[in-house]
Amino acid sequence: MENWQKYISINPEIRSGKPCISNTRITVSDVLSYLASGMSVEEIIEDFPSLNREKIIASLSFAAYRDNITKISIAS
Repeated sequence: MENWQKYISINPEIRSGKPCISNTRITVSDVLSYLASGMSVEEIIEDFPSLNREKIIASLSFAAYRDNITKISIAS
């Protein structure tokens, strides 16, 4: 998903500035944790009706984007 910006927001006043699903207090990290624990997309949506498939995919896309721009410097 190229337009994850439509669904992800960062506001220092909400959840200490962690990336969240827009108009919620659910962080990208929360969504990733639910998926990593084995919850299906359908189960997440059932537990959090403010989410939908597009918002969950946007969370994954945002995480991939963040991973691509993160560089680790190793001291030699």
